[in-house]
Amino acid sequence: MRHVHPTRPGAPESTLTSDTHAPCRKPGAADTPALPAQQTHSRHTGGLVGFNAASPAEAVALLLSCCHSTRWAERVAAHRPYPTVDALLAAADEAGYDLSRADLDEALAAESSALPHPDAPPAARTALRAAHAAYESSFGHAFVISLDGVRPEERLDQLLAGIRSRLGNEAEEERVVAAEELRRLARARLALRVAQGPTPRHSGP
Repeated sequence: MRHVHPTRPGAPESTLTSDTHAPCRKPGAADTPALPAQQTHSRHTGGLVGFNAASPAEAVALLLSCCHSTRWAERVAAHRPYPTVDALLAAADEAGYDLSRADLDEALAAESSALPHPDAPPAARTALRAAHAAYESSFGHAFVISLDGVRPEERLDQLLAGIRSRLGNEAEEERVVAAEELRRLARARLALRVAQGPTPRHSGP
């Protein structure tokens, strides 16, 4: 039996998942050493300002795109404004640790199985489809995993290894693992949304 020991909120993780991308340094940044840090700070701050200023419905919609638990999204949105991105991510983590059984079921139901890169060998694609089907048949929801720090070329192997390893879990044990992976995915997705810029404002109802 595997035992999971979640890490409580602290320093932000450098999390990369199958649907996140590390920010790229802008051309010419090497000519001005102080500029990259300033640009990064400005981008994150701008996104946080937009998130803090968004309407409750807009903030909840953005959060639901990170983790589809209505209670989680409403709880994180309700504690705005956040002074820093770290404070926002810590609040998201804390809310993630407190997901009820119904919250987790709601969030997992909205997840979809990760697909391999289109250039992956046919045999690997077939193996992944079979592994996903076996997992979903056993546990009733899509397989979720945060590929934290895994290089792109190694993600398919890590994904297959993760599914095969977790297929041996008991149902309740796998819920604990899935909840932790979902929390890490939500954190990574939220960090990416904030880094991308201010939350869009809508003029219509």
